[in-house]
Amino acid sequence: MTEEIIYSRNGDYQIPNLTVPQEEYQIGKYGMMRKTYLKQYRRSLYSSLMIKGELLSHLAEIDRTATEQIQQIASKMAEAEGVTEAMKVKYPMMWTGLMNNFLHSAKETVLSELVYS
Repeated sequence: MTEEIIYSRNGDYQIPNLTVPQEEYQIGKYGMMRKTYLKQYRRSLYSSLMIKGELLSHLAEIDRTATEQIQQIASKMAEAEGVTEAMKVKYPMMWTGLMNNFLHSAKETVLSELVYS
């Protein structure tokens, strides 16, 4: 199933009328980090995704997946270490420090495996 390409004449040349899909995507922090990585270190993949019109959907998917994985990993780490809501009420500063450590560790893992690969 191929789409017919429509051309327009420009002087002696026939130029294809190419357009980028006009879909809206919400790209957050991790999607933007992925975009920067692709532009700097994986130029051929970046160009390929751009030409196919798949870059924005790729970035949105990376952002969504990274956010979900970070939350899952941090929750599992908190559960494994016994960090609970009761601890949050009784020792809020300790709870905050531990949760920040879990989130930081989860981000490092996800960034290296998903965003920067």
